[in-house]
Amino acid sequence: MSSFHSQTSVVPSLDEVQIEHRGAVSLIRLSRPRKRNAINDGLMAAIGQRIAELPASTGAVVLYGEGEHFCAGLDLGELKDRDAVDGLHHSRSWYYVLRELEQGRVPVIAALHGAVVGGGLELAAACHLRVADESAFFALPEGSRGIFVGGGGSVRLPKLIGAHRMLDMMLTGRVYNAADGVGIGMAQYLVPTGQALAKALELAERVAANAPMTNYALIHGLPRIAEQPADHGFLTESMLAALAQSAPEAKARVRAFLDGSGPKVKVQSKP
Repeated sequence: MSSFHSQTSVVPSLDEVQIEHRGAVSLIRLSRPRKRNAINDGLMAAIGQRIAELPASTGAVVLYGEGEHFCAGLDLGELKDRDAVDGLHHSRSWYYVLRELEQGRVPVIAALHGAVVGGGLELAAACHLRVADESAFFALPEGSRGIFVGGGGSVRLPKLIGAHRMLDMMLTGRVYNAADGVGIGMAQYLVPTGQALAKALELAERVAANAPMTNYALIHGLPRIAEQPADHGFLTESMLAALAQSAPEAKARVRAFLDGSGPKVKVQSKP
């Protein structure tokens, strides 16, 4: 995987995106709390670099924000001197990073609290799982500010919540609280205030324990199959199934299940 820095002249603000490793889970922290973790080019470049430099031992990533908010979106101070050409390249630089997040080697789980707004919501939408605590709120204020989403939100968010819900948010400034946001698909899990990171870490540890090839097939295959005609999807599925089950780790897990030493499916409590 090439680094983000090789794709752009922006210097990554690595002090604003911290990384920590806990066994097979890597935690990436947006660390710009005085700006509500608003995204500028340096911060986005740093996210890209952190993702590019994940060690081989990482099986899952947790992305979260320091302070009272996950991410309040684009740092609007960066717009004031930007012309159309600069705006085009700015969006393309975001696409590169968020594609690496979404289509990388391992699943990414976002822990959401406080503001998940504008570009922050676009960032969360590029993750594979999202955990929101009860303090989280979701908004797309670009419409009221005379701008348009530019971080892939018009592609990813309609797949999560529907095009007309996104249209409503941008036209009217509608804000969803955590419970309503989870209800329409902004996130998959709702937890009490202050518990999003713990829940995301719990999920990441579970995900990292899966066979790596299965995780890779899931995060790359399912989104593509969902957009393919049925006959194409069936073929893609069969090829991924054959590939996943041929991995040595998969064979060992099947043998463990058959001899009774492997884990069994159990009913879990409501998330």
